[in-house]
Amino acid sequence: MMEHQNPQENAAYNSIRDTLSAGSVEMEERSELISLRPKRLKEYIGQAKVVETLKIGIEAALKREEPIDHILFHGPPGLGKTTLAHIIAEEMGVSITLTSGPAMERGGDLLGILTRLEEGDVLFIDEIHRLPRVVEEFLYPAMEDFAVDFVFDKGLNARSHRYRLEQFVLVGATTRAGLLSPPLRERFGIFRTLGFYSVEDLTRVAKRSAAILDIEIDDDGAYEIARRSRGTPRIVNRLLKRVRDFVQVRGDGVIRKAAVQEALELEGVDERGLTALDRQFLKTITEYYKGGPVGIEAIAATLQEESDTLVDVVEPYLLKIGFVTRTSSGRKASQEAYRHLGLPIQQGLFT
Repeated sequence: MMEHQNPQENAAYNSIRDTLSAGSVEMEERSELISLRPKRLKEYIGQAKVVETLKIGIEAALKREEPIDHILFHGPPGLGKTTLAHIIAEEMGVSITLTSGPAMERGGDLLGILTRLEEGDVLFIDEIHRLPRVVEEFLYPAMEDFAVDFVFDKGLNARSHRYRLEQFVLVGATTRAGLLSPPLRERFGIFRTLGFYSVEDLTRVAKRSAAILDIEIDDDGAYEIARRSRGTPRIVNRLLKRVRDFVQVRGDGVIRKAAVQEALELEGVDERGLTALDRQFLKTITEYYKGGPVGIEAIAATLQEESDTLVDVVEPYLLKIGFVTRTSSGRKASQEAYRHLGLPIQQGLFT
């Protein structure tokens, strides 16, 4: 038996499986259960400090019978920012409206959403740092005074009218908090950063998701998926579905360690969770640019990828595991990156 096995987690896993397998589960209920997102804070795995902050904020707001403060979540993609927005709405018993920064090009786009919100409703804006300036300026009075100002006519005939909004809750999510303007950032009452998950927490996520998907998984199989998932629950769920397909077609329908290794080799995911793009990123630095330093734009041009994709999706995990370092001159590959790629380390390169 492995050290990471937990009897309580196994019992919870079996309980969920039994519930899903019971013949009394109606088709409508099963279609709802197939969503892997947790619905309540008590179901949420990981991010303990963030969850505790939200529990206190939500409970206090409910006691006062008023909406919770505006909330800003920051962190790499796939760590649960959107899920937490849904949970906040569920816990507060209100509706949620979802949009994104790039989707709103004019102030009228935001205005149409704001005027339809009811008391306490949650407005979730993903990639909020990409809001156009003119749209962002509409948010300032909306967040602070729950009102928006209209200006009619121009010049000497200009007139201003203030339209009152219902008191709503703005939940913003960003992968690049540094790009948020100070006036917008300072209007959020709660600002929390979501970090990468531990392998132990991701193992629990894999077991929970497997139960919902009605696929059997053993401890070693869940652990193997977790350690290849780059510290990200979204990737756990994506890899779990691919392994499920593999064991149902070429295996006995049970997810075990050997099956995970074989399935993910086909997917191009190695033992550290690196994908083909990650390895190309590292090889560009080590082979084309002799280990660096090299600017991100040069790497993006070589790979023919958008630099934002590399900064938001590829780099965070490589920085976390120490394969890449950032310097004032650009990106450098570490000795660990050379070892992982099986490349010889040139003498004097890291001195």
